[in-house]
Amino acid sequence: MEEKPQASSGGGFSGKLSGLYNKLFGVIQFTLGICLLPFAYSSTLAFFAQFNAIEASLQGCFWAGVITFLIIYHFAWEPLPVYTKGHHLLELIFNFFKPLVKVAPFLLPVYTIVLFILFGIASAFTRESWLFRAGMFSFGLSIVLHLVFSSKSMRGKKGDFLKGNYIFGFSLIYILNLFILAFGLSLIFNTFSFVDFSNATYSVARDIFYAVFKQLFLR
Repeated sequence: MEEKPQASSGGGFSGKLSGLYNKLFGVIQFTLGICLLPFAYSSTLAFFAQFNAIEASLQGCFWAGVITFLIIYHFAWEPLPVYTKGHHLLELIFNFFKPLVKVAPFLLPVYTIVLFILFGIASAFTRESWLFRAGMFSFGLSIVLHLVFSSKSMRGKKGDFLKGNYIFGFSLIYILNLFILAFGLSLIFNTFSFVDFSNATYSVARDIFYAVFKQLFLR
């Protein structure tokens, strides 16, 4: 009787090793994501502490942009093609450095950055109030567009053990986007201090880490 060839166990072992690696990497990402959460919280507090120093009517324009996007997104049209075109633009810009091609479109709010540049050019010719209102409206709309679709793209990835990739990735995106937004606003408004924003972000996060460390090890 002819013996049937035995299936090689190499593929099975390789698959198990790959699965173990993915889970281990997921745990590391999850841990790093948890460590970023205090910075997400502290940067939010620090941002609004500075943002509240801007004229109330201009704050309202910013929130009008945020709300306008959310209304369009939920009730009229999902502007994914707009986000995708910005994604492709950044891929072209960072094509010279392959590692950045994959991460830059998620990290950088390209439309917000472009709008800050256009605002800077326009403000060299006019300082009328309509420019500031339009700028704040567009900053709010563009930044929330980037956050929503970056979150959606990361959340939809399969094989994300413990959601580590999502928690770490989106926390990093959120913090970086706040820093970019804060830096841009600090260039426009004298009342918005990027240095104070950065210092407050660090101070609050440091206090959170110290409180957790004290609770766990210094009781």
